[in-house]
Amino acid sequence: MRDKIINKAGELFLNLGFKSVTMDDISNELGVSKKTLYKYFSNKVSLVDASCATIHESIEQTIDFIKEKKYNAIEEEFAIKAIFKEMFKNAKDSPMHQLRKYYPEIYNKLMHREVCMFKDCNSDNLKKGISQGLYREDIDLDLTTNFYFTLIFGLFESDVYSQDVQELVKVEYKVLEYHIRAIATEKGIEELEKQLKIINEN
Repeated sequence: MRDKIINKAGELFLNLGFKSVTMDDISNELGVSKKTLYKYFSNKVSLVDASCATIHESIEQTIDFIKEKKYNAIEEEFAIKAIFKEMFKNAKDSPMHQLRKYYPEIYNKLMHREVCMFKDCNSDNLKKGISQGLYREDIDLDLTTNFYFTLIFGLFESDVYSQDVQELVKVEYKVLEYHIRAIATEKGIEELEKQLKIINEN
């Protein structure tokens, strides 16, 4: 039952926002009493925390699965980006924005996990891309990872961008394109254009 509650809560939080969803909403969706929820979670904060941890683990597992598929480095980046597009497909406003605003401690904890995962994942991707001749050999791995990290995570930290999730997803794809164009070889640009064409056709 605990896992069932976490999974349903996570789904609602991502689609409707961490602040918007109440314990009543979760109990109604599950068809159980609030007493049952409180048997496993003393309050909403503890449920938000558990849901965020589960969502992060799910993302990590999916990224590992994608890496096992032996895509080239640029295909891999677009496949990983598609995870987040799918995850937020039913959301309107950014759940991350609500999490940052209303549950800052949980947000910071989640971001620490995400940063570690992101940096490891991006560093591996850069090394793979260089070995495949898709990225230039002269790029500074740490600096390039930090540049990309700053751009991606800046979307959630800044008030410059719309909090409409679908708009944020579009901007994330633009950031990915910007990142790859900055480091790609001629061969890499050809692969990038191929991936962009696939995206535009979908």
